[in-house]
Amino acid sequence: MPSASQSASRKKTSTDSTSRLGTLRWRITLMMGRRAPRFTMTDGALPAGLWLIGLGPGDLGLMTSQAIEHARACEHRFLEGYTATLPADQETLLENLIGPWQRAMRPTIEEPSEILALARDTSVAILVVGDPMQATTHIDLEAHCDEQSIDFSVIPGLSATSLAVSLSGLQSYRFGRQVTLPFAYGDYLATSPLELIDANYTNNLHTLVLFDLDPTGMGVDEPKPMQAAAAVELLSRMVDRLAEREGSTRESLAAPIAKWDGILMSDLGTPDQRVVSGDLEELAKVEGGRMHCLVLPADFSGLEREAYERRRGQS
Repeated sequence: MPSASQSASRKKTSTDSTSRLGTLRWRITLMMGRRAPRFTMTDGALPAGLWLIGLGPGDLGLMTSQAIEHARACEHRFLEGYTATLPADQETLLENLIGPWQRAMRPTIEEPSEILALARDTSVAILVVGDPMQATTHIDLEAHCDEQSIDFSVIPGLSATSLAVSLSGLQSYRFGRQVTLPFAYGDYLATSPLELIDANYTNNLHTLVLFDLDPTGMGVDEPKPMQAAAAVELLSRMVDRLAEREGSTRESLAAPIAKWDGILMSDLGTPDQRVVSGDLEELAKVEGGRMHCLVLPADFSGLEREAYERRRGQS
């Protein structure tokens, strides 16, 4: 929180700008941000700083009016292209909706000196599919801005992860720690995702598993989201690798992975959205779709079991 003197100083600056520029008008809005009161423009450009703007889960029809307004008002716009992606038709629509933008991949976001240099003197938007502060990299941007006294603001967006919990039909309070399932890199196969899934299951908690988007792990090339069959194969290999390392298969992982219950969700928040339940052998056969995630349930309550059965075979 800024001190009273800081707030008064910045409010004075905003008033001075209005009187000098004539057409520049501000109104204070409640928004997540640091270092200064946040403003919504009714005319003109935003003040210098970095704006993280959530686009929603993939259909720009779900982008908030506040996000559209601020994205239009920023002088520079970067679409972050490696933690999630927009469908191709939505990328075209995005330019029509807010104006020209450039794509920013992992190196640009994780080494943001160029973007921060722009943000010292101009308004810069980083456009993020989903809710922008769910990625560690984006939280790191806040730290960079704080260190360099650059204004930092966040406009939230609807995320596919919140949709996944809602659309699974399972109770939100019964979800444990979220897990990302990465591609294997050469001989390296992480087992930590499986261990987290097992810990959740042991505590009778459901697990939301997000599928990796980048087989290279570099965040440079165009994302190639993991498909259901590859995810099931990876989980099976993890069970074997963990048993090899520990000398035996954990009792909680003894059931054949093909028979584990699951809920596969694809392209949430888009017209192509699909939610289907079944065992993992069945779900591995589901084809198509761009971006996927998987819910691995713990023990069902009565209502949860009914919701699971309603989603069976809805491919």
